[in-house]
Amino acid sequence: MSKPPLMRIPYTGPLPPPLIIPSAASTLNGAATAIAEFLTARQSQKGGDVNTKDKTVLLTGAGISVASGLADYRGKNGTYTRNKTYRPIYFHEFVASHEARKRYWARSFLGWTSLHKSRPNPAHYAVRDLAKHGVLTSVITQNVDSFHNRAHPGLPVVELHGFLRSLVCLSCRRLMPRDEFQSWLSKLNPEWDQFLQELLKSGALDTEDPEERRKKGYRTNPDGDADVPGAPYYTFRYPACPECLRRAPILKDGSKGRVEVDADGAWSEKSDSGILKPNVIMFGESIPVEVKQQAEAALDEAGRILVIGSSLATYSAWRIVKKAFDQGMPIGILNMGGVRKEAGFFPDRDRFEDGTDAVRASLAAEQVLPQVVKLIS
Repeated sequence: MSKPPLMRIPYTGPLPPPLIIPSAASTLNGAATAIAEFLTARQSQKGGDVNTKDKTVLLTGAGISVASGLADYRGKNGTYTRNKTYRPIYFHEFVASHEARKRYWARSFLGWTSLHKSRPNPAHYAVRDLAKHGVLTSVITQNVDSFHNRAHPGLPVVELHGFLRSLVCLSCRRLMPRDEFQSWLSKLNPEWDQFLQELLKSGALDTEDPEERRKKGYRTNPDGDADVPGAPYYTFRYPACPECLRRAPILKDGSKGRVEVDADGAWSEKSDSGILKPNVIMFGESIPVEVKQQAEAALDEAGRILVIGSSLATYSAWRIVKKAFDQGMPIGILNMGGVRKEAGFFPDRDRFEDGTDAVRASLAAEQVLPQVVKLIS
């Protein structure tokens, strides 16, 4: 019997208070020491005879990119306090609805500027340094910001939910650079472009603090999505896939697709194909089999797993840690606030006196990880 597709489905309920393992991990120094012990435990025991099973695979989420100026989905207590009214567009809505795509691309048009200006932060570079010290095998990331690839191009990265740096055509599957697409959106939507310039002048994009942006009527989310209350999303226009416009795509039933545009080149509702989509796994969309296999291979290669900046609210991420637990792998978690069903990953938590076999801390990754690097250097 074939397994059901692995889908990106968010868990929006409240999460439990974070566990602290060992108890000393409640402080910055204690957490850094415990994580250093977790990462080097097997290597210390074996006295230098190291293979990949003595190393750790990282699973990262939005929390590792907060210090880069990107909002996370949840607040410090693991609830949706950042933007309680936020509701992402689901994959089936994006595919089926022209109006839904207008809303998505209008918000993405505004949000892209913030994401494009952002850079990897000390947590990403600490991952790079940990890799240089030989304690990591790879990174599995839920993030779509490409910061891991930029900070440590030599360390393998599995982008579980895709990446925003490109678009993909739903018909011909060709990729298109996001920067090029952004310029196209500017030309098709001069009034929106003017509004974006006004946002820039207001200083809403100068600060990396999501709370300060919100005070200026501008709210951002980790997937490059921005919300401006009352904005006329229905006026927004977006282009068709240029390749499908040049050559009609072949549809699943063998017929030729129809791609039409208006006088300015915007996708027309007369079309039945040529729709460009961000190259990310949207909520409600299945993760490609090859990506799922890459994530599982990365897990199987390592001997332990450390979660950084993720509440494991999406099943696709939680499932990876559950598999690690079922395989008897030591589990570590560094995340602000609670984590989905985390108590189940630490059934014997009272016996852990140091970070050798498990660690759980609720502190900022950009503060803890550089300290870990210093301890194992």
